[in-house]
Amino acid sequence: MNKITGVIAAAVVLLIAGVYGTYAYHQKEIATLKTQLVARNGQVSQYESQIGNLQTTNTNLLQRMEDLSIIGKTGAESINKSLDNISKQYDYIENLSTKIQSKDSLNLALVMNIKRSLVDINDDDVQVEVKGGVVYVSISDKLLYKSGSSKLTDKAKEVLGKIATVVNDHEELNILVEGHTDDVPMANNCMADNWDLSVKRATSVVRVLQQEYFVSPERLTAAGRSEFLPKEMNTTPEGRAANRRTEIVITPRLDQFFQLLEAPLIAD
Repeated sequence: MNKITGVIAAAVVLLIAGVYGTYAYHQKEIATLKTQLVARNGQVSQYESQIGNLQTTNTNLLQRMEDLSIIGKTGAESINKSLDNISKQYDYIENLSTKIQSKDSLNLALVMNIKRSLVDINDDDVQVEVKGGVVYVSISDKLLYKSGSSKLTDKAKEVLGKIATVVNDHEELNILVEGHTDDVPMANNCMADNWDLSVKRATSVVRVLQQEYFVSPERLTAAGRSEFLPKEMNTTPEGRAANRRTEIVITPRLDQFFQLLEAPLIAD
């Protein structure tokens, strides 16, 4: 009986030891797993933090790309406008150059035609030249008038007729007639002063061009400059003689002139 009891007791002890050993083993395993779980949780937190950083970076990159897209589009539009403006300016310059060349050619033709028509007139009495892009025909007063008078001579009308023949072939041009005197004071029953004389001489020329040679009056302007725009010094007889003159200035019409200078519309 005692032997059986001892065996049972030993078996119980062994069973208890086995159960305890198994429990201890599992506890150790559970502790290891807990440690591993904590480590995994730490890694998960790190990964989550990295994912958050990557998402933030990605958002920033997307915003920058949008900004660059807008800047690129705006820049492209600006470049296109600049190229368009450059093209317009180039066309304007090219057109202006062509018109200037055409006007210069016309002026040259006018000068040659007027000089050819006045070939029999003394060069000291009539001078034809281009100044400031317009044609000047300067006629001395001794050819046009008697001293102190605004009445035209027959020779003057002959010269004016030849000039009228040329300008009537170019209706797109205007004619300005300017009277000039020297600085010797002028006053008589017909003239108040040099201003009066210069204006009346200019109107005499304009009247003949219109009435006898059919130059359109809309193209004509009469002006008096008195002694205030001399060609030479008034200190010598020769200088005063050069200053006593009437100038016929052949100019483009103002509307055509301003059209010539009109710049193209430039985009902002």
